[in-house]
Amino acid sequence: MNKLTWLLKWVLKAAIFFTLFAFALNNQQEITVHFFFGTQWKTSLVIVVLAVFACGLMVGILGMVPRWWQHRRVAMKAKKTHTSL
Repeated sequence: MNKLTWLLKWVLKAAIFFTLFAFALNNQQEITVHFFFGTQWKTSLVIVVLAVFACGLMVGILGMVPRWWQHRRVAMKAKKTHTSL
């Protein structure tokens, strides 16, 4: 059973990889991203999509950090009171 689970995980990882690889190959067109003050960036579409995805991940993680710290602080406080009992 354990080997079957391991095999299914690798098949799923391979499927995700090849799907993303096909996406990258299908989006090779060169585009121009216009920023402020006339600044331009010329690159392929897949680079822009992946960069925006990475920025979204970073914003989401940074948005969750204060809540993680709060939960960690509460857990440490609960652990401290539990060990003192």
